Amino acid sequence: MPRGYRDRADDSFLSLIGDLPELVSNLVKAEINAAKTWISKTAKDAGIGSIWFVVALFFLFWAIPVLLVFAIAGIASWWPVWLSALAVFGILLLAVLFFALLGILKFRKVLRRENPAQAVATDVRIVKEAGDNDEF
Repeated sequence: MPRGYRDRADDSFLSLIGDLPELVSNLVKAEINAAKTWISKTAKDAGIGSIWFVVALFFLFWAIPVLLVFAIAGIASWWPVWLSALAVFGILLLAVLFFALLGILKFRKVLRRENPAQAVATDVRIVKEAGDNDEF
């Protein structure tokens, strides 16, 4: 028999009921400890995963200029270097404007949306106005 457990088959109903608060308390403590363990392991893993993402972003940060130099060098085989650099800059500027416009449109959509606090405030205002109109 495992340690801490005993055969309860011969216990009376009242003794089982009397042990119930202790059992519930032990269960709650065990669940809290399990939750603490899960949170600590999850936080540790998330932190390490975040570090790996930062490392990946670091290499991406340095890979983008290399790609741009590659594009400039490739275009420079047809055009002068200054013109190919200017063309790549123009393409990047168009990309920045396009994605900035997409971001602005998305933020406008978010700002138009009513958040839950505003909805509650509107409901309270409607209820107050309805209560004020019902007075005799």
